[in-house]
This record gives sequence, C-alpha cells and structure tokens, in this order.
Amino acid sequence: AFYFIEVNPRVQVEHTVTEIVTGIDIVKAQIRIAGGAKLGTKDSGVPAQGDVKLTSHAMQCRVTTEDPENNFIPDYGRIRVYRSAAGFGIRLDAGTAYSGALITPYYDSLLVKVTAYGLDPDEAITRMDRALREFRVRGVSTNLRFLENLINHPQFRGADYTTRFVDETPALFRFPKRRDRATRTLRFIGDVIVNGNALVKDRVQPARLPPPPVPPVPAADPPEGTKQLLDRLGPKGLADWMKGETRVLVTDTTMRDAHQSLLATRMRSYDMLQIAPAYAHRLPQLYSMECWGGATFDVAMRFLNECPWERLERLRAAMPNLLLQMLLRASNAVGYTNYADNVVRYFVERAARTGIDLFRVFDSLNWVDNMRVAMDAVNETGMLCEAAICYTGDINDPARSKYDLKYYVELAKELERAGAHILGIKDMAGVCRPGSARTLVRTLKEEIGLPIHFHTHDTSGISAASVLAAVEAGVDAVDAAMDSMSGLTSQPNLGSIVEALARTERDTGLDPAELRRMSEYWEAVRFAYTPFESDIRSGASEVYLHEMPGGQYTNLREQARALGVDHRWHEVARAYSDVNQLFGDIVKVTPTSKVVGDMALMMVTNNLTPEDVATPDKDIAFPESVISLFRGDLGQPPGGWPTALQRKVLNGETALDTRPGAVMPPVELGGARQEAEHKVHRHISDNEFASYLMYPKVFTDYAKHHSHFGDVTAVPTDVYFYGMEAGQEISVELERGKTLIIRYLAVSDADEEGQRTVFFELNGQPRSIKVEDRTVAPTRKAHPKAEAGNPNHVPAPMPGMVTSVAVQKGQKIARGDVLLSLEAMKMETAVRAERDGTVADVLVSAGTQIDAHDLLLTLDG
Repeated sequence: AFYFIEVNPRVQVEHTVTEIVTGIDIVKAQIRIAGGAKLGTKDSGVPAQGDVKLTSHAMQCRVTTEDPENNFIPDYGRIRVYRSAAGFGIRLDAGTAYSGALITPYYDSLLVKVTAYGLDPDEAITRMDRALREFRVRGVSTNLRFLENLINHPQFRGADYTTRFVDETPALFRFPKRRDRATRTLRFIGDVIVNGNALVKDRVQPARLPPPPVPPVPAADPPEGTKQLLDRLGPKGLADWMKGETRVLVTDTTMRDAHQSLLATRMRSYDMLQIAPAYAHRLPQLYSMECWGGATFDVAMRFLNECPWERLERLRAAMPNLLLQMLLRASNAVGYTNYADNVVRYFVERAARTGIDLFRVFDSLNWVDNMRVAMDAVNETGMLCEAAICYTGDINDPARSKYDLKYYVELAKELERAGAHILGIKDMAGVCRPGSARTLVRTLKEEIGLPIHFHTHDTSGISAASVLAAVEAGVDAVDAAMDSMSGLTSQPNLGSIVEALARTERDTGLDPAELRRMSEYWEAVRFAYTPFESDIRSGASEVYLHEMPGGQYTNLREQARALGVDHRWHEVARAYSDVNQLFGDIVKVTPTSKVVGDMALMMVTNNLTPEDVATPDKDIAFPESVISLFRGDLGQPPGGWPTALQRKVLNGETALDTRPGAVMPPVELGGARQEAEHKVHRHISDNEFASYLMYPKVFTDYAKHHSHFGDVTAVPTDVYFYGMEAGQEISVELERGKTLIIRYLAVSDADEEGQRTVFFELNGQPRSIKVEDRTVAPTRKAHPKAEAGNPNHVPAPMPGMVTSVAVQKGQKIARGDVLLSLEAMKMETAVRAERDGTVADVLVSAGTQIDAHDLLLTLDG
C-alpha cells in the first residue's frame, strides 16, 4: 500500500496576516516550540493567548491569472510585462512572476500574494488599493481588477464572503476598459522601426536634428483676445468691432492652409500643440488661427492616424483666447460630395461645441443655395459665419466677363442677405492681381455693410502686393502664414506684411520679434516633413493660365508623380486650363478643382486633346467624378453646364436641376450610429460619429488602427515618420503627469513566423514587442487572433487543445449551442455561442493546440 503524507511548514494566508497584526514571528515560534519551548514563555517568543495584542490591521489578496471575465478560469501564456507593487505598508510573498515568465496549465495560477497593513481598516484597504493599481501584468489575464472592485465595494467590511455575495454583486464584474497605452505606443514605434512608415517610403529622409525651439510661456493664464470679445459681444457685435478697428486684423494660416498647400496636408497635431500655448501668450493680438477643416479633416484620419476632433479639443484648450477658424465646404462640409442637410447641421453643431468660433463657408461653384443650410447651421450655434466668395478669372479682363465686378457685388449682397456676419474673399489660386484686389475690396466696402476678410495664395510670387492693395482699399482682415511656412502655394509672408504696415495707420499691432520666434520653430518643424515637399522652387506666373488652387497644386503634382507623368507637368497644367474651358469656365476649388484635375490627368495619360473630349462621335470613358459633376451632384454653375458636353458625359442620364441636398433624404442618425458601432465593435462618441458620417471607410480604418496602436499623436514627429535609432531615448507625454521614457535597444532577426522582437527600455524597465516583418515570408503561419469586441469572432477563452468541434461551416446556431470543446490541465471546457447566427468559417479542428484569444470560428448574421 502507498500513502501520501504532506509535510507543509508554509505560513498560510491567515498566518501571514497574523504575523503582521501581532508582531509575532510564527515560523521562529514553530521552531522553538518544536524544540520544547512552551507558549507564554520567553523561550517561545510567543505570549500567552490572552496576552496577544493587535498592533495594526491587515488584509491579503492573491494575485492570480484567474480571469474574472471568463468564469475565473486560469489563463496561460507568457508574461510580456510584469511590474510589482512596492512601498510602505505592503508585503509581497511567493512572488515568482517576472517579465518573460511562461505560465503553463500545469502550475498554480498564483503570481504573488500581497499583504497591506495600517493602523485602521481604512488605511489597510487604501494601501491595498494603491498596491493593486501599481501592478502591471501584460500577456495573461489576471484577477487584479476584480480585487480592486471587491475591496472598494461599500459593503466590503460587513460582507459575507461567500460565493453568494460575489454572485449577487454584479458591480464586482464591471471593469473599465484597460487602455494599456504604453504597450500600444511601443507596438507602433516597433512597427515603424521594422517596417517603416509607408508615407515616407522611397522618399528622401532628413537628417536627425534637435527638437524645434519652442518659445517659453509663463504659467499664468494668457491675456484676453478675440475669443473673449466674441463671448462678450456675440457674432454681430464682433463684426461691428472689426469694422471699427483701424489696424489690419491678421489670421495665421500656418496650422491649416499653409501646410495643406506646401506639405500635402501632412502636418501632425504634435507639432501644432507644441507651439499653440506660445501663440496664446505671445501673439494675443492675432485675429484668428485657421487650424481646422478643409483637407486636414480626412488626412488626419487617413494618413496621420489621428482624430481631427481631438486635435481641435487640444488646440482649443491650448489657445483659449484666440478665435479658432475652420474652412467649411458648405453642403460638402469637409468631404468631397454633398451630404444630407441634417448631416451638415449635425457636423456644424459638433464643430462649434468642440471649439470652432469662426466658420469660413464657401461653395465650390459660388452657388448660394448650396451655402444656406451650412450658414443657417452656423448662425444657430451663435458662432461667426464668414461667407466666402471664391474669386476666379479677372474682373479687369473684358474677355472674362462671366466673373466681372458686378457678378461679385451681387454675390456679396446675396450672402449678406443670407445672414453672413463677415464676407470672405477666397482667392484660392492666388490670381487676384493687386489692381483687381484694390477695386474689388473698395467696391464691396461701398456696396455692403459687412467686414471683409481677404485670403489669397502666393503661387504667382506677388500675392503680398495684392494683400497690401486690399489693405489700402480698406480690407478689415487678411490671411498670412508664418515666414518659414509662407510663399509658393501657401499664403504670403506674415512677418513681411507686418513689417510693411509697421508705423502706418493700419499697423497690425503684432510684434515682429515674436513672429520671428514662431517662424524659427516652424522652420525646424518643416525640416521633418522634407519627404512631402513638392519640387516647386519659385513663384510661377503659370498660375494665371491654369488657376489651380494652392491647396491642390502640390497634391496634383503628387498624383502626376504616382501616375508616372510628373515629367509632363506643364502638359498637365495646360490640360487643366483646357478642361476649365471645356467645362464652361467654372469656379475651381475643392471639390470641383479635384474634378478638373482628374480630367486633366486622364487627358495627359491617354494623350487626349480638347477636341477629342468635345467631339460627340469620340467615345470617352469619363472619370466618375466628371459624370457626378455634370449630373449636378455638386450644384449648378453660373449659366449652367455646356449643353453638348453635358449630353456626352451623361450619355442619357438625367441631370439634377435643383439643390442636391433638397432631394437627398435625411440620414436616420440612430441607425447610422448603430451601423458605425457595429463596424468598429465599440461605442463611439458624438464627434466620432460625425467623422463616420463624413468618411465611413476612412473612420473605420482609423478606428482599427487606433484599437491596435492607440493614440499616436504624442509620438514625436521624427519617430512617427522615421522610427528610432539604436540607443535613442525619447519621452512620450500621454497626458499631464504621465510620461513614458522610451529607449530603443535592438531588434532581433525574423523568426519562423516572420516576426521580429524589438527590445526597449520603458521607464527603466526592459520591454519587448513582437512585430510582424511584412517583407519576410514566414515559414510557419501564426494562428490568427480574434478581434476584441467583434461579435462575429469566437475567441479561445484559454490556451489548450481542441478536443472536438460540434459545428460546421454554413450551420445555423442558436445562443447557448455548444460550438467546440477545449481541454487544458485535464479539464474540458465547452465554448458556447453567445448569439444566434450562422457559422461562416471554422478555423480549428480536433487536436489543434491553441492559445488564449486565438480565433476559433467566425459567424454571420
């Protein structure tokens, strides 16, 4: 016969707590008593039972891999990150966990025992709570959050600690979503180190330079500015104040149109937010900061993996005294198509609520009917409505009588009647010559009662002269860009305009020395964006031929480069002019300018002449954007479309003869929101929903990136684009008071799954991240992981082996049906369906070894 005898001298949970609250060393007492000492004697070191005194209060928690969200089934795998608690009033026992440790199904799930003590129960609980929150365990599930909920429950001290108490207290199982921002940040940086950033692939990369010099700011609140004026006076009062000002008011476009025009809209929030507080403190005399809207909205999500709304929120907080200005494309909002009226109103309401004070509203065909919904929506928010007329042609050229002075005056009066507070002159291509600017501004000042705000581009090289001519004629406000971000397709030079007007009656009141400090910062920032610089080295009078908007010029050159016709750029420019004439000489600004560009590129790449396009007998496969334009999806131009070409483009399709928004049914917002949340597998905010309404696929892709890599806006720009060099150390400020100190150490060779291990130090602790090398073909394919929150994915609840599969592809299932069974540690677990549906695919079979969160099945319906 065999007998098992356990000899267990271990000090158990209750004994550990006893030692702390009594001050008695139980292990020592055990040894002495075994040697013959008696309780209550000096030899034993233990007083008699009645003389034992409590010196403190203590409690102990077992930190384990038992998953409270999976019926406390132990989780297994490799611990990627382990950080323990420390500090006064804390004791740790049986701590065998460490970063890199492999937790197997064949060992106790205990990671560590934590004992906290204090002079009273509340102090012991508080110290335990602090200790539990200090733990960082990544790679396996733990019971930490359950323990936090338990000890903080109001009934904790008087509770009956039974299964019934746990079962009847659902609050114990409500866990905040773990952000794990450090891991996701390292994952992103590791991916750039291994795979590079696709945005700068095959482009010239700049040398590493010191961080840009940020002008210091005091800790005090910034001085009052135009934002406070708007709050006090309201939009009508602020417009009256503008008209009464002698000085020229200046809008800085560096954070929006300047980088959109020069750097393909690629500037990141990181660089804007570094300098934003300096604007608030050092340049409170600015009229406004144009920092949002236009192409920056979709590019933020599409290419920079940023939330445009968070950019706005942070800029609002950093510049609380300045008007924040955006560009709104009327019924196109910040998109390239018309949206339903209720979508436009929803977007405007969210933008105003989030921080926009001044909305510059324009229509790509100068059609006021298309602007009214957006203008009304702005006025309903109580913010400033600047209705812009888009300038094209030349009011002094009798051959361009379609857009003569009378046309612009009548358009301005119509916008004034529609409720504009300010009239904007939007010279998007920079073709408003100095003489034309002087005449136009002077006449508009005589004919309407609104302040006038002049915007132009410096593509020609002489736009500063147009600005000064407009100032001479009495313009109230002008747009300009900081010196190092000005010129070419951007706005004219802000510092030079300020110097030109200094010590005159129209002096801007801006300090040239402060402007130079800002310009030095932007000069250093711009260097990091070298790959996005267009190959434009001088002003070009060619702009008077093609009339391309400054914001489109660089992007169209990029498109030509992608199509392999960049060496034929001047042909593209001439084709752009030809297309404009074929279309009837239209206003060219987003999105109509994009359509003209699409057609011009098509003509050059297919060697088509204007005659080929106009001839009814020659078949042309027009781009979809051209068909949409001639169908009237973007509205109606002055005088309508050329009849013969419209007939050819539409090929029998009926054209709209009314405002597109008037015939578009309103979007059912509740249903659209459910659709969005289903796609991204989580709840979305009101602002995120507005992003989805504008760009459903772009937002969905951005949300997927954010889920995997987190918020990447805090990563320095050079690291975002170019990764890190071995030995380099950076700081990433996640929020005030929470900064990651990251040092990149090395990267391994690719393993059989095509993955490389990237080694870091994070806040002095070693960390490693597995990154798939997308240039390496794996010799062994890794099992796919289930997407967190995706209801169509059935994940493995724990590591183990699949013992049986109960369903097959195409089979209908009901909630509660057994899908398959897993075995781990000789314990079999059934995986059941959490909803009705149909099995779309089965990715495992009996005998498959799987890890936690591996994808087992996919469902439809």
